[in-house]
Amino acid sequence: MLALLHTSPVHVPVFEALRDEIRPGLELRHVVAEELLERARATGPATVADDVRARVRDAADGGARAVLCTCSTIGGVAEAAAAGAGVPVVRVDRPMAGAAVAAGPRVVVLAALKSTLGPTVALIEEEAGRAGRSVRVRTVLVPGAWERFEAGDAPGYARRVADAADAVTGADVIVLAQASMAPAERLTTARVPVLSSPRWGLAAAAGLLRDPSG
Repeated sequence: MLALLHTSPVHVPVFEALRDEIRPGLELRHVVAEELLERARATGPATVADDVRARVRDAADGGARAVLCTCSTIGGVAEAAAAGAGVPVVRVDRPMAGAAVAAGPRVVVLAALKSTLGPTVALIEEEAGRAGRSVRVRTVLVPGAWERFEAGDAPGYARRVADAADAVTGADVIVLAQASMAPAERLTTARVPVLSSPRWGLAAAAGLLRDPSG
């Protein structure tokens, strides 16, 4: 069984649908903790580390053989929780970051939340270091996008993100920093690869489980 730690309930059906494509039959357990993102945005990801560790331990105690954190803002503290839980923890955007580094040195990161930019840039630079590659990362905060998300306007949110991707120049690859931005990948007409994290992350986490039942 794979546990997924979310900071928004909108991710649940997204990952259920991806599971049906990638690993039908894999048991998922969804843990939604919206307050973690709210606090991390206000006071920094480190301030929610204890609560993240507790949720990862609870997932492991409940039978999870791995945990996938679908929130980029708290992904780093979630990964750090693996040591105390005894199960691997995958941050949803790490596999995507590796793919971005492989795509080319000029990486543009789009985010709807400012709190996501720093962790995502740090992750891409970390993956570049592991790969022995040099990258130049630029960031774009998509204006008005998060307000659309909070208002429940999913199409408007995706459209703003896609428009921002279409406006990017001088890039080899565009990274959509938040899992919630994934629908924009289908809308953009950008001439360079546009990467979103859910499919990459779920595939990596599912790969840690040897049998479909989890």
